[in-house]
Amino acid sequence: MVKGDNIREERHPIYHSAMEPSYLELYREGELEVRAEKALRLLKSCNLCPRACGVNRLAGETGYCRTGRKARIASYNAHFGEEAPLVGEYGSGTIFLSSCNLLCTFCQNYDISHLSEGVEIEPEQMAAMMIQLAERGCHNINFVTPTHVVPQIIEALILAINDGLRVPLVYNSGGYDRKETLELLNGIFDIYMPDFKFWDEKWADMFCKAGDYRQVAIEAIKEMHGQVGDLVVNENGIAVRGLLVRHLVMPNRVAGTEEIMEFLAKEISSNTYVNVMDQYRPCGTANEHELISRRLNPQEFKYAVDAAKRAGLTRLDPRDRPRLILRF
Repeated sequence: MVKGDNIREERHPIYHSAMEPSYLELYREGELEVRAEKALRLLKSCNLCPRACGVNRLAGETGYCRTGRKARIASYNAHFGEEAPLVGEYGSGTIFLSSCNLLCTFCQNYDISHLSEGVEIEPEQMAAMMIQLAERGCHNINFVTPTHVVPQIIEALILAINDGLRVPLVYNSGGYDRKETLELLNGIFDIYMPDFKFWDEKWADMFCKAGDYRQVAIEAIKEMHGQVGDLVVNENGIAVRGLLVRHLVMPNRVAGTEEIMEFLAKEISSNTYVNVMDQYRPCGTANEHELISRRLNPQEFKYAVDAAKRAGLTRLDPRDRPRLILRF
């Protein structure tokens, strides 16, 4: 059992924060190791996500996400293209996990998600990545597409904490997350940043083979918000805890923006921080679908932003902001 008094006392100044990451309390209590063991057991007949493939990933079998016992990493870096409260002065410490449990046909990271670009790593290597990003000054550790590797992340986190990690974690997912798995993460992730991609099950099924996406995303976002609440930022505007929601506006209104904004405002919180995203372009196999085979036009994006405002949402991520240079 990892003991709380093993936490290293000599820390880099960047690890100090007015608001301590919640995972430290679980670590001190020994609960973090219990959570890791529970999560790993889910891999034996994998039901981490709504796909519930039932394969034995501990034995190297793979299901929809094509990931076995070990996590695969495509890249990690200080990222300045994320939401304003995550980026700050030194960037968001992103770890791009290979593959995905959703596999949208139009994915802008198609090589990573569909083609599984990247290398398998051990928990010690993932922990070292977290520490390197924190030492560069990143304000958080941002796991991109983490749904299918929750156990591996918790394993690595325990090691990273022992090496001095003290920055909040960001769960940056496609929104297709199983509530029961999210419950295991309560107190581990301080910041949740899910997508809400589709309202209409027809389009979710066509473009993601996930006809139940809306209901899953609704339950997942409610669970996330129940754990961390509305987004809280510090005196420098940096996120320390809470929910951010991303919504990619798509051509021909197939994403169901108006309904999604109404849901967020009325059933989550009118204070929800939302990034209404305008960067859609036809990637992957999107050109095979006439409805989404073109870029967004300005009128479609304006309609989406207006829909968010009509719903009563006021905390919208700014579209145009300077990209700050990383300083050492």
